[in-house]
Formats: sequence, structure tokens, C-alpha cells
Amino acid sequence: MKHLQPPEWSWRDASGDFVHQWVKPLAEQSPDMVIYGAPISRSSISVSGASLYPMEFRKLWKGFSTYNLDEDMDLSSYIVRDAGDVVMHTTDILMSHEHIEDATYELVRTFDRSTTCLIGGDHSVTACAVRGLKKAYPDERIGILQLDTHLDVRDPADLGPANGTPIRQLIDGGTVYGEDVVNIGLHGYFNAAPLVAYAKEHGIRMITLRKARELGVAQCVEEQLKELAQRVDRVYVTVDMDVLDIAVAPGVPASTPGGMTAEELFQSLVRIGQQDAVRHIDFVCLDPTRDVPTSATVKTGVYAWLEFITGRVLSQRGI
Repeated sequence: MKHLQPPEWSWRDASGDFVHQWVKPLAEQSPDMVIYGAPISRSSISVSGASLYPMEFRKLWKGFSTYNLDEDMDLSSYIVRDAGDVVMHTTDILMSHEHIEDATYELVRTFDRSTTCLIGGDHSVTACAVRGLKKAYPDERIGILQLDTHLDVRDPADLGPANGTPIRQLIDGGTVYGEDVVNIGLHGYFNAAPLVAYAKEHGIRMITLRKARELGVAQCVEEQLKELAQRVDRVYVTVDMDVLDIAVAPGVPASTPGGMTAEELFQSLVRIGQQDAVRHIDFVCLDPTRDVPTSATVKTGVYAWLEFITGRVLSQRGI
């Protein structure tokens, strides 16, 4: 496919009970999920090695089985295929972003019944992917559920199309309406007042983590997602891994105290996976170069992805 190449890391084809044996390269058949990587971090405001995450994500598949003990359920009936990584230009950020947009467009048009899962890369990739969706479905209204510590509405006129700007890019560009963006996970002292003012002006639904915890984070996510689904045609979920507390996820460029626990994120992703309106998801801003030697953050990222798939399988079984 255009702008897609085999991943930098892949396992030998084999049969077995582990994730690296379950996920196969993408072929022509229509799978349940298509994953693809966007290994870019030059567009990050802070120094970031998030471009390495798609490779490290695949490497750690060998440490996870397809059996979910909590649900007493094997995930291997859910067909996941790997489309590889989007080709990045060495220095041209705009060209790289165009490649992500074009690759997303082609994947969603070719595999229109499949869930797409983008593995970033920094958060700039979200704007590219959503623009690709809009190009594929110009008459549809796209909603965004954002799990994030930050609003990501900084002005691209000041920063360029950086990782702090994707939601503003999409709103200012007319790709999505501000009222169709829900951000859950905001907390503390990590969003300046002018950014909050922009979010309020454009109707972004801001749910602080403290407020979400009053109801229960997973329950809050589910309720907000169902409400969003009533007014849009499809939902794109973006998971910025800096939504997690620094103690849980040290391997992110903008780690902060006071974030979600791993279990809050995991439970939320199971609920998200059960919602039919969710057609697309990404996991972004995980920097393996900042991780601890045990790869705790990368492992948390793989676990989070599997929890979303768990929700998908539960939905297929009518649970």
C-alpha cells in the first residue's frame, strides 16, 4: 500500500499462544483490526524518542499470551493484521504527516469494516489520521474521545504542526467540531489558562480526572462515549500515554504526577472496546528511551492495547 512499508521489527511466522504468533502481516482479507505504525517524533515540542515505540511495541508481543485470565477468554479469534509502518521522511515533517494522512485514507477505504489502530509516534499523528478519515468519509461527522493530561490545543501558527496542536488543527481546519471532542484525564497544573479558554470557546468537553473519579473513571468514559456517539457517525479514540501517572509510566515525554492508574486506563479501554461507534484508535507519546530497564511503560502500552481488544471480543460475544 502507498506509504506503508514492512515494520522495522517483526517475528517469524509461527503458530502458538502468544501475541507475536497471533498477529500476522496484512493481506487482502478483511480482518477485525488493522494496526499500523507512525514512527515520528521530530514534531514533538520536547525532545522525544516516541518514533521508536512501534518497533518496541512489536518486540514485546512475545511476553504476552492471547489468553485474558481476568475474563477467562482467548483473544485469538479476533483477527489482527499488521500493515507495517508509514514511511517517514528523514527531515520533512509535513511530508511525513501527509504520508500518515494518505496511508490512513487508503487503509480505511480498503478495510472499511475493520477497526484501525495507529501506534505512534508523537501526538501530531492524530491530526493526520483524522484528516485521512475525513477524506475517506467527507459527509460523516467524526467525534474524538481523548484520554490525555493535556488539551493539545496550542497554536500551530506558533509551533507548526507539533504534538501539542492536533486537536486545534482539527477544529480550526473544520475537520471536527469542538463540541465533538471529549477529553478525560485533565488534571493539575499542565494546561495554561489561554488553552483552557480556547477549549471553552469551542465547546470541548473537559472532564478532569478528579471529576471522573467521583463516578469511576471507566464508568465516566463509557457514559461520555455513549453520549458522544449519539451525535456523530464514528468515534476516533486517542490515548496519549502521558494520561498515566509518572509512577506508572515514566517512559513518556511529558510525564506528570497525579495521572491515571494503569488499572483505570485498562478498565476504560475494555469499556471503549465494547462500543460499536468506536471505529479507530491510536496510542501515542510513549518514549522507550525514557523508560526504565524493565520496559515498564512499553509493557503497559501493550497491555492497554490488549484491553481494548478484550472489549472488542466481549462485544462480539454480546457480553
